[in-house]
Amino acid sequence: MSPVRGISRSHFPIRNAGGVLLAALLSVVLAAGCEPEETMTSEVDSDLGALLDEAWEFELREDPLRATGVGDHRYDAELPEVGEEAEARRAEARRDLLVRLEAIDREALEEQDRMSHDVLERDLQDRLGEYEYRAYLIPFTSDDGFHIQFARLPGSMPFQAVADYENYLERLRAWPGYMEAHLDLLREGLESGHTMPRVILGGLEGAMASHVVDDPEESLFWGPFERFPSTIGESEQTRLAEEGRTAISDYIVPGYRDLHEFFTQVYIPGARTTIGASELPDGREFYAHRVRSYTTLDMTPEEVHQIGLDEVARIRTEMQEVIDEVGFEGGFDEFLEFLRTDPQFYASTPEELLKEASYLAKQMDERMPRLFGYLPRLPYGVAPVPDHLAPNYTGGRYFSAPPGGTQPGYYWVNTYGLENRPLYTLEALTLHEAVPGHHHQIALGQELEGLPPIRRHTYHSAFGEGWGLYSEWLGLEVGMYSDPYSNFGRLVYEMWRACRLVVDTGMHHMGWTREETMDFLAENTALSLHEIRTETDRYISWPGQAVSYKIGELKLKELRIRAEDALGPEFDLREFHDLVLANGSVPLSAVEDAVDRWIANH
Repeated sequence: MSPVRGISRSHFPIRNAGGVLLAALLSVVLAAGCEPEETMTSEVDSDLGALLDEAWEFELREDPLRATGVGDHRYDAELPEVGEEAEARRAEARRDLLVRLEAIDREALEEQDRMSHDVLERDLQDRLGEYEYRAYLIPFTSDDGFHIQFARLPGSMPFQAVADYENYLERLRAWPGYMEAHLDLLREGLESGHTMPRVILGGLEGAMASHVVDDPEESLFWGPFERFPSTIGESEQTRLAEEGRTAISDYIVPGYRDLHEFFTQVYIPGARTTIGASELPDGREFYAHRVRSYTTLDMTPEEVHQIGLDEVARIRTEMQEVIDEVGFEGGFDEFLEFLRTDPQFYASTPEELLKEASYLAKQMDERMPRLFGYLPRLPYGVAPVPDHLAPNYTGGRYFSAPPGGTQPGYYWVNTYGLENRPLYTLEALTLHEAVPGHHHQIALGQELEGLPPIRRHTYHSAFGEGWGLYSEWLGLEVGMYSDPYSNFGRLVYEMWRACRLVVDTGMHHMGWTREETMDFLAENTALSLHEIRTETDRYISWPGQAVSYKIGELKLKELRIRAEDALGPEFDLREFHDLVLANGSVPLSAVEDAVDRWIANH
């Protein structure tokens, strides 16, 4: 595959508001009204294209689960090799790729190729940093991990032919060995001091215990054997189903039972009693690396912390304006208590919560053509967070569909503990996770034909989550948040992300306690106390990720203001949004370069 030179109109078939199949999201050059020059592919471009192909093929070969997730089914019967030797081998290969990449003259590349160069460079540097600090010894967070990702196989693999089921069975049978290899890493982590903090581990065993069932047909992994396609004959269906029962009984259940036993009897008692990443071996350097990685900017924890304090003060003023608007008689703390306790702000059934989320999603759907020139083909559904995850899970999340399959994207809504799921924040959550947030952004990215796969399938949190938070605010421009309590909920969510800058750096760099963090969140947001606890534990378990949202949103707003000021009446909001999303998930510096070129060429 040759590197991208300019994205032509045939490269991006997506539908406009009228449902007509369009060709091509404009490249930076085309968005400026210019046609790209036809040039011969230079030797340096060819070197980059070959290296991009080699790096992508390496990542798919090393991580068959990722390959399945992006729609490449060559490795559907395999699982990744797990262990310190495998990690060392991968690191050596990535060092070699990075050396060869840095030998390419970046300045001699064309615009899109420079962007691809930068994406690969950052990806390799980040992965090598994770290896250097031995992050692989902690292969899970408070709501995700190798054991949870494995349990997504029934929904992520294709089941159209006998071979698909055979691949699935091979993976089920490989689970005990895959799991035991991860336990070896966890044991090494216990020895070296690389563990999750003990305080957040209580309750996480539920995601393991839920797979220990007496009847295989009660297992989540049984699902594919309940619905065979008509193309598979009855005798084969009977055989595959029997092998499925055996695989679940003999491999899945014992494997998860062993994992649960290790986790509760060995890991939790041996886990560290501190919470900050700075308490890990080389922890302060590790956390500084995480901040740079997740912001995709050269920022220090101290800078992030101060930005957070400034944003908290600004948003607090806007929140008070809404309190005054609704005529509440009482102080800020009393208003938060009113929101947390008044039944009018809570659904009475899971179905009611899901219906409200679906209604809000459809309200935003019909406004999308006002904000974008191009919409993705892939639809999305609204579904509850699975029961085995819900108690310790966040309020909602988006899950993309593998390209080329038959599944939609899904906006998950957590229906567990309805007294902790306020309706006044549901509008902001919906805009963030569904549209114009993650579904719109990720589905478009998957349809960006003509880009190297690493550009379509690499996720940079500062861009992705920054777009999600920007999308919450964007609803104001198209008449969402008509209810002042929902607008307060939007501010609650923005305040929540601003607080993340403060508390993430506070815990992982400045020595804050878990209690100080929860108190800060309780004093400044109207999140439920349950959600404050689960979110705090998420930040503890995932150092640095929480700062990406607000940093990304602030950069996108800065770039929009820059474009509006420079272009004046010629500024087109739909064109700007299409431009920002036209290059896939890229570092914020690359977005800035694209916007500056767009302004200069306008």
